[in-house]
Amino acid sequence: MDAAGGAELGMLLVGVPLPADKAQLLAYAVQQHAEPRFLAVLRSLPEREFVSLDEVVEELVPVQPGADGRPHEPREESGAPPGGDAYTELHPDTGRVRDVDEVEAD
Repeated sequence: MDAAGGAELGMLLVGVPLPADKAQLLAYAVQQHAEPRFLAVLRSLPEREFVSLDEVVEELVPVQPGADGRPHEPREESGAPPGGDAYTELHPDTGRVRDVDEVEAD
């Protein structure tokens, strides 16, 4: 299920008494005349109790980084500040909006 489908499912489940288990979520979705695709997705939930709708949607559409649920390893830093040496140099007109042509001439 994609993020848009997850948001739609979350809206469909607004009003379900929480916490709720898989069976209660399914029963509520049936009462709300959910599309078969949403019922199928809800059937794929693990047998546990959910305390929020965000928890339900996160189970179905993980938004955390990494395809396998683990965060990516950090990348090596270059060590150089953004903007190079100009990053630490004070400009005489600090705070003034400068003209683009003037900046290119510097």
